Amino acid sequence: MKIALAQLNYHIGNFDSNTAKIIDAIQKARSNGADLVVFAELCVCGYPSRDFLEFEEFIGLCEISAQKIAAECTDIACIIGLPTPNHRAEGKALNNSAYFIENGKVKAIANKALLPNYDIFDEYRYFEPATEFSCIDFKGHKIALTICEDLWNTIENPLYITRPMDILIQQKPDVMINIAASPFAYNHDEERISILRDNASRYKLPLLYVNNIGAQTELIFDGGSLVFDNTGKLIDEMPYFEECVAYYDLDDKSTVSFQHRSTLRTEKQSDIAQIHRAIILGIRDYFYKSGFKQAILGLSGGIDSAVVCALAAEALGAENVMAVLLPSRFSSDHSIKDAEDLVKNLGCMHETIAIKNITEAFETTLKPQFENLPFNIAEENIQSRSRAVVLMAMCNKFGYILLNTSNKSEAAVGYGTLYGDMCGGISVIGDVYKTQVFELANYINREREIIPINSIVKPPSAELRPNQKDTDSLPEYDILDKIIAGYVEGRCSSAEIIKMGYDEKIVRKVIRLINLAEHKRYQTPPILRVSPKAFGMGRRMPIVGKYLS
Repeated sequence: MKIALAQLNYHIGNFDSNTAKIIDAIQKARSNGADLVVFAELCVCGYPSRDFLEFEEFIGLCEISAQKIAAECTDIACIIGLPTPNHRAEGKALNNSAYFIENGKVKAIANKALLPNYDIFDEYRYFEPATEFSCIDFKGHKIALTICEDLWNTIENPLYITRPMDILIQQKPDVMINIAASPFAYNHDEERISILRDNASRYKLPLLYVNNIGAQTELIFDGGSLVFDNTGKLIDEMPYFEECVAYYDLDDKSTVSFQHRSTLRTEKQSDIAQIHRAIILGIRDYFYKSGFKQAILGLSGGIDSAVVCALAAEALGAENVMAVLLPSRFSSDHSIKDAEDLVKNLGCMHETIAIKNITEAFETTLKPQFENLPFNIAEENIQSRSRAVVLMAMCNKFGYILLNTSNKSEAAVGYGTLYGDMCGGISVIGDVYKTQVFELANYINREREIIPINSIVKPPSAELRPNQKDTDSLPEYDILDKIIAGYVEGRCSSAEIIKMGYDEKIVRKVIRLINLAEHKRYQTPPILRVSPKAFGMGRRMPIVGKYLS
């Protein structure tokens, strides 16, 4: 039996596009002699569809698309993922399902049993877990078909009380097929390989796993579909961040082999290389799937905006990026030059709009209210918000989408101006720590100098007052980032972080700042997720909570 794995980029709710893409892959797989082509979890509607799943029409369109796909399945079978109605009176209204389609008809349905409800996942909100499992007979083989999380209960501390494969294995299948929608994090590929390898060796069956690729707002899917033999040996690893269809032979002895290509990595990509590719895909899909073409950002001459500008130029084309220099009376000459050097290196569009007159107008208007009060954060934030007003005005006038340039370290401790530098349509590096931003800048410069070296080596500064430095308000970033990571990603208590060797006063201050800044993060744009725990949908904290604040 020849099996094709189709690793594709879907668009939530775009039934015409998704269906056409699936049918095209079926036709090509058939012309290449495939008996079965396998697509990803919820490929028909896109993942995650969230509350679209509560609309009956949405579910109906999924079924209409499935029937169009079925009509194309002559002389070939396929597996597709879609939400289906739960016809039982009890439980949730839907199942997360996989259709096995053969000869134009749905021959079998497999429903997902293990519904993740942690971090960015919210499947139990919509779906009823399966309790019955059956293998599928096809071409002399018995297939154990599961959906994503159904194979993830082999960890040391299981999250669920059942394992669907423990039931399916009793029916003596020849092969496991798992369809998934597994989002990217820079450490997730190795974890994925380990979990799936464990399944193949545990059940002594070959395993074919297909993931999707593409970004859905903040979530990025990296592909990397996998094939293992019945000993747990990794046979093939499909490309990351790319659409791909690959072909595999399964013989009568349940031995799997690849055809035409194998992309087994000789070495793992670095975290920064993966983050770079993920963000490029995240920007590109956010614009393409939203129907936008051109981006705008404020370019300060600092490293954060320089990195975002370079990433946007690579993702969208330099001709589609507008970099606006917005110097204030506190902007240094070298910062302006660094910004100018960057736009020359990139070849992107740029404008220079000084905000001195704008901020002075605000200060003059507020003079009766601010009379005899010293310059403080109010005047600092007026500068930041003046820049935001200019950038948003250009968005409205010319149809740009504003890129937010705040990094994860700043977002964590609230080091930014609400409705100022924290505004935007999408946060490009909001899940990238400041120390990683430096690594990302050096990675972007790996072949030639794109980001000016001075932007990388100079002390970070918001330049909202004379001689300002980030370290006036914050610990050094190499210390700050480790404390944030311990608390946000590691879920460590302040006591645990102090035991790691960090100063108690600094630790308590940082954690307090993180908790106090929740109201700011709640009002900021969606953040492209590249870590195991990003701010946004995957980290849900009360704004008014007192704990550790």
